[in-house]
Amino acid sequence: MTHFRHLLAAGMLCVLAGAVLAQDAEPEIDCENAMAQQDMNYCAGKDFEAADAELNAAYKQAMAAMRETDRELGEISKTYVGAVEALKKAQRAWIGYRDGECELAGFDARGGSMEPMLVSGCRAEMTRKRTVELKALYQNDGN
Repeated sequence: MTHFRHLLAAGMLCVLAGAVLAQDAEPEIDCENAMAQQDMNYCAGKDFEAADAELNAAYKQAMAAMRETDRELGEISKTYVGAVEALKKAQRAWIGYRDGECELAGFDARGGSMEPMLVSGCRAEMTRKRTVELKALYQNDGN
């Protein structure tokens, strides 16, 4: 009987592990043709994640450019707020602004199933615009 209990316990663990893995799997949603609100919410969230990843890459490059600016300015940067600190301050303020604006955008469907899509869509759009601004800090006009 003890052997049966061990087998039963092992079987239960396999079922539970499978259920956990299934929850972690990405749903298969065609975001180009999403029709259900839940799918549209998911796709808007993924769109924001992609925009945020691009923003983070641009921010790293902008920070490198600002470090170079501070290095080139030498002693002047020590007298005033440096370019790195100015960029950090601007980015922190921008994140707060973006999040507040997009929370407001969600009020068009407050409490409804569409609210997450509106918030994520706003965040993606604003993030893409900020990415362009950050890129302007390190790209030449010809690039």
